[in-house]
Amino acid sequence: MTSSITLPAPAKLNLFLHIVGRRPDGYHELQTLFQFLDHGDDITLTLTPERPGIRLTQALDDVPDQDNLVVRAAEALAKRANTPLPGVDISITKRLPMGGGLGGGSSDAATTLLGLNHLWQLDLDSDELAQLGLTLGADVPVFVRGHAAFGEGVGEKLTPATPPEDWFVVLKPGCNINTGKIFSDQGLTRNTPRITIAPAFEGDASRYRNDCEDAVRRLYPEVNQSLDWLAQFGPARLTGTGACIFGRFPTESAARIIWESKPSGITGFVAKGVNYSPLHKKLTELK
Repeated sequence: MTSSITLPAPAKLNLFLHIVGRRPDGYHELQTLFQFLDHGDDITLTLTPERPGIRLTQALDDVPDQDNLVVRAAEALAKRANTPLPGVDISITKRLPMGGGLGGGSSDAATTLLGLNHLWQLDLDSDELAQLGLTLGADVPVFVRGHAAFGEGVGEKLTPATPPEDWFVVLKPGCNINTGKIFSDQGLTRNTPRITIAPAFEGDASRYRNDCEDAVRRLYPEVNQSLDWLAQFGPARLTGTGACIFGRFPTESAARIIWESKPSGITGFVAKGVNYSPLHKKLTELK
């Protein structure tokens, strides 16, 4: 039995995000297009047969271990297995900004589920793991399934999609966004007409937008300024509820030229869009 593995937990972008309604329970009905990036966190899982239990080797700032989605994912999987299992030490190499709209916590949780399913030899299929992931967060299933997808519902109803695998400049303005504040904003658009087929993000990209963007621009001047700056070079968009924004470019060199000219005080990275998750590519290599 393999005792330790390090696996990627890739970022995602919402290439668009339409809010098409609101459910009686208060959750918003969405339509979105998810694509992965070849950039993200790493999760190292090390079995400890001599020490039972689930442990983080280092806590994340301002996140109690019991609230960390990685720990919650491991505990949920152990409960689902309902059999004695070796303990595990979990180490997170954090590259994705927390609260950036890049799905970092959800991706970390999905990588933990798939990695421990492999290490513990549980042989749960993707449907079972995605269902388990949904109890942790609406974005976890797309990372579990590992393919770019058109998402509906709260983001959990997924249809595989193949948007162009372009290059992206991703910027993180110097602020953190409260997702609840955005979704409760009185000015938020909640009645965008539904799209009947999954778009491939071709043709007129202006037809697609992020319905959270107007509220975020109004409430967070740093995001507004960054979007205006990036829009000089082509369409710029918010991912999720932000604070990260992105612009798409046909080549790495074009993206890096823009990256090098970014304003001071803004962090971020350049990455390639990929339709097949780096996590699943790595797991396939391990089989």
